[in-house]
Amino acid sequence: MTRVAIKPQLLRWACERAGFDVADLEHKFPHLSDWVSGAAQPTLKQLEAFAQATYTPVGYLFLPEPPVEKVPIPDFRASGNERIGHPSPNLLDTIYVCQQRQEWFRNYARSMGEQPLAFVGSTRVPDDVVSTAGRIRSELGFDVEARRQMPTWTDALRHFIEQADSLGVLVMCNGVVHNNNYRHLDPQEFRGFAIADDLAPLVFINGADTKAGQMFTLAHELAHIWLGQSAVSDSQPLALPDQRVERWCNQVAAELLVPLALVRQEYRAEVELTEESARLARRFKVSTLVILRRVLDVGGLTQPEFWEAYHAEVARLGAIPRGSGGNFYLTQAARVSKRFAAALVANTLEGQTRYNDAFRMLGFSKLSTFQELGRSLGVGLA
Repeated sequence: MTRVAIKPQLLRWACERAGFDVADLEHKFPHLSDWVSGAAQPTLKQLEAFAQATYTPVGYLFLPEPPVEKVPIPDFRASGNERIGHPSPNLLDTIYVCQQRQEWFRNYARSMGEQPLAFVGSTRVPDDVVSTAGRIRSELGFDVEARRQMPTWTDALRHFIEQADSLGVLVMCNGVVHNNNYRHLDPQEFRGFAIADDLAPLVFINGADTKAGQMFTLAHELAHIWLGQSAVSDSQPLALPDQRVERWCNQVAAELLVPLALVRQEYRAEVELTEESARLARRFKVSTLVILRRVLDVGGLTQPEFWEAYHAEVARLGAIPRGSGGNFYLTQAARVSKRFAAALVANTLEGQTRYNDAFRMLGFSKLSTFQELGRSLGVGLA
């Protein structure tokens, strides 16, 4: 039986890259320790199975040394994020498939004669935060008062996504890689990213984050689209990133979701802070942490009072049991953008796109699933 001469450090690198210890994979590969030590070598079939288990392109394992992988778009995550220098395969694969979808939709939009979207790149970082947030809110049709009437964060987030998608932004929200429920996306690594383009602007939201967190991420990434600047972010409302762009996008996102003028009108200083922040969080459909920051911004808290309340609220939220996470809108269309899915299904049925290519971008392989997706979108064969 032919063995493949692979350098042991590449096997160790593949395990570490995927977040595994060698011991984690020994139940699948009983001889892995021997391969890593150099005492034995795998067959080609065994190596291919190992590559699949560690989400590693098999060609990487034949390199003379481990490659240095970098996120293929500007990386604006905080400098304290230890995974910046070593992005996970889950993050990389998610960006790669979104780039493929965007490229397809850009070509589709051109073929349909669609015009560039004027809002992409229409603002600059020095622009006033309040007026910029107002323009974004107006173009989206984002009614703060209407959001108050929505019963849950999920309803508000779904509506927000639909507004952005209708305007022309491909909004994709998923908590796993493609449809693989064994490959969970980690909100501590990234919360979202934007890939700017004047025909196919794309925003991805990490669906494993909280609903309130997803709301802020969408607002933050939309600010990037209005700047015309791509970025991967770990956007958090209380963060003060080193990058000027990220600070500005955080400020615009906060103003878009929770206008300071309304906070000044509605904040009741005489009410106990925990009760009042919970009320305003329900009113604006954002996290209590965003509300605390906005109360600070309007002068309702001193810096010491704010940080005391902030740490207490973080501890309280951390003690609340979390659900399984994942996407708030459990359909394939929500995971890949309704706009993208409808265009791809229709184009495939017309014979312009191969079924195999459509399945690859959608993340499944069954014709019946494809047909059901089309029916759910009102696109399909009669």
